[in-house]
Amino acid sequence: MSSSTVGFWGPSTSTVDWCETNYQHLFHVSELFNTASSLVLVVVGLIGFVLHRHVLERRFLLAFALLSVVGVGSTAFHATLQREHQMLDELPMLYLAIVIVYILLEDRPQRRFGNWLPVLLFGHAVLVTYLTAFTRGNAQFFLFQVSFASLEFYALGRTYFLQRRSPDARVKRLFRLGIAAYALAIVLWLSDIQFCPTLNETLPAHGLPNPQLHAWWHVLVSCGFYALLLVIAHHRLETLGRKPRLTSTAGGLPRVEAAPPVKETHTASLY
Repeated sequence: MSSSTVGFWGPSTSTVDWCETNYQHLFHVSELFNTASSLVLVVVGLIGFVLHRHVLERRFLLAFALLSVVGVGSTAFHATLQREHQMLDELPMLYLAIVIVYILLEDRPQRRFGNWLPVLLFGHAVLVTYLTAFTRGNAQFFLFQVSFASLEFYALGRTYFLQRRSPDARVKRLFRLGIAAYALAIVLWLSDIQFCPTLNETLPAHGLPNPQLHAWWHVLVSCGFYALLLVIAHHRLETLGRKPRLTSTAGGLPRVEAAPPVKETHTASLY
């Protein structure tokens, strides 16, 4: 954990304090690098929404929008290390994971599970919201991580099988890039927790700075999520018969394009 230096926002009230030294650079920002890197989540979500607002269903646009909401909450959390702002970071992460699970389960042109699936997922969202918001200390951190990780790893595994069935080499390449970024992000996240004394004490003692691994987690997980969501979207558009193709913007950013929705499936696939 980082130092207990107190700045503008007072003592930390969050259940976790990351390895970046608090208030080392600015009196008004507790963790400068973690705060600044959180804005990447906001930007990537907005880019995904804008590029695909006329191509993808609302479920995908909701996922991109929630990614930006996560970024806003993460920015507030790392800037203040206050518990209420921690909830603005963690709860949208859970909701985003639930939306992705819905997308992956409800993957046919017509709805497979009726109303009970969204009701079940909504109930799960209420439960994890309660557990995350009304537990304290290590128990809160553990419950959040278990709740989020279980949804996350199901989604990653399901996406792996989707890309295996795709004959498009570009989809497979995008998946490899996305999963590599995501896996490296997880390694850095764990390393930031496990090796904090080394990062904050041993390295500076030898003239080396803390590499701010949690900040790199924000950047890499943003890129990985964007790539993997496009893999899922490509499969969804194929299922709807819309002949998707992976292209790129002038800046090289990948995007999915597709033919307009056919009339008979348009209503069924709005969400």
